[in-house]
Amino acid sequence: EPDGTVSIRTGFTEMGQGLFTVQLQTLCEETGIDPKLVRVVTDTRYALDCAQTTGSRGTLLGCQAIRAACVEFKKDLAKVNGDLKKLAGKEWYGEFIVKDTHPLGYTGPNVKTHITYGFATQVVILDDDGRLKKVIAAHDVGKVMNPVLLAGQIEGSIHMGLGYALTEELQLKDGYIASKDLRALGILRAKDMPEVECIFIEEHEPDGPYGAKGVGEIGLVPTAPAVAGALYKYDGVRRTKLPMKDSPAAKAILGKK
Repeated sequence: EPDGTVSIRTGFTEMGQGLFTVQLQTLCEETGIDPKLVRVVTDTRYALDCAQTTGSRGTLLGCQAIRAACVEFKKDLAKVNGDLKKLAGKEWYGEFIVKDTHPLGYTGPNVKTHITYGFATQVVILDDDGRLKKVIAAHDVGKVMNPVLLAGQIEGSIHMGLGYALTEELQLKDGYIASKDLRALGILRAKDMPEVECIFIEEHEPDGPYGAKGVGEIGLVPTAPAVAGALYKYDGVRRTKLPMKDSPAAKAILGKK
């Protein structure tokens, strides 16, 4: 930009998941530029073919594209001895294309449906009265790029997963939502959240930026089954429908005896 700052223009959207932060980190890691001089914006002026911003794609695809753009950027930066104002108006384009995944219906050998895969284990611990006490979440993340964002992603996923498992229910009446506010939906309040322990496994992902892979939906997937397993060990009841409002864990949250 004319003022000597750098803009990262992406087709991905920031929804609070911290995507713009790790993209900024990637640019600074590659170039050594002061983070205060960088901003990230969702751009619709260019045909940036990112497709959807869903789950775990943004970190892997977006950061790899930025690394690709930085190859030529770093060369030009060196020519001007790091004076960004001398590069005002210049643009560098980077893309990361995946060519080794197979479409739905593929029946050949070595099926690969996604760029990379997430692996996780979650354990729910109940107290002597069957109430939520602690959740331990171990996730293979490839590489931890931002510890605070990553922990927040997992803790938020667990909050969502516990509500999904025990108390949240979107009720409809005559085609309309019957719940008029968030509390009526059964969303867990802060006081209902148990202790959460996060364990991050850094198993290098060869296709990911610095070995990282996104942590989106995998943060939520194991939670409800982990709750159901804990309840089964507690009272021997195998529950097969969600939310499990008949459980002691749910009744403690809902205030029912």
